[in-house]
Amino acid sequence: MRLGVLDVGSNTVHLLVVDAHPGARPLPAHSHKAELRLAQLLDDSGAIDSVGVDKLIAVVQEALEAAEDKGVEDLLPFATSAVREASNADEVLARVREETGVELQVLTGAEEARLTFLAARRWFGWSAGKLLVLDIGGGSLEIAYGIDEEPDATASLPLGAGRLTAGWLPTDPADPADIKALRRHVRAQIARTVGEFSRFGAPDHVVATSKTFKQLARLAGAARSVDGLYVQRELKRRSLEDWVPRLASMTTAERAELPGVSEGRAAQLLAGAVVAEGAMDLFGVETVEICPWALREGVILRTLDQMPPQ
Repeated sequence: MRLGVLDVGSNTVHLLVVDAHPGARPLPAHSHKAELRLAQLLDDSGAIDSVGVDKLIAVVQEALEAAEDKGVEDLLPFATSAVREASNADEVLARVREETGVELQVLTGAEEARLTFLAARRWFGWSAGKLLVLDIGGGSLEIAYGIDEEPDATASLPLGAGRLTAGWLPTDPADPADIKALRRHVRAQIARTVGEFSRFGAPDHVVATSKTFKQLARLAGAARSVDGLYVQRELKRRSLEDWVPRLASMTTAERAELPGVSEGRAAQLLAGAVVAEGAMDLFGVETVEICPWALREGVILRTLDQMPPQ
């Protein structure tokens, strides 16, 4: 069947259309994205303002039209941290439902971590052993660890690249004092969770997902996306430590000129790099392997698992 996953994230609204059936890997058929940056459209009370809600409704409607054009039989719509943590989340969800007919499922941070972990496990298989999975989104950082398809430990921290950029790095280029304060904040948040994971022992394989990690890996010399899904891509902490001060010295426009960095993500790449470096350092990770699959694929896989046999 042809499935559509509508991901209302903190940075983008992304419709991924796949051809899928139980027991087979989902094959991408179409992708439709719109940069919305909901995490940066919050007012002083933490609510998504009326302009932001109007934009969200318009983008969801566009995604619905694209899904219909591509013959989607079943749509799986969900929202992550930007909607989850908005003080007017119920009102936003109600307006989306009333004006588009879409019932957005709001995932908890733990659900995000579990579904992303499932996607990574299926991608790398059982031979990867104990997995540690790191995912930096626009609004949050998800961490998961385990040896099965269901992780033994998860954490979701408010350390998304978009959220931190808006809250901690207001100038362009970033002020060195602001970067130092952000680094201290990030590491304090991550350090609180390390003990929850270390009691399970060292992972056999450390995996990173998300656009932030992919762009950082590309800067460090990983293969381009056009080289295909099955090319192994890694990011070494040593390379990341070299890149953080370089990114800190650049303006957003200068970062956008770097290989693999999109214009829409250039502003928040520094904050994402600070989080990535902090996570790899505090968890004692020298190298992460980039996983092409993440939350959207996890949602698809879980849905297929729950389908009755034909």
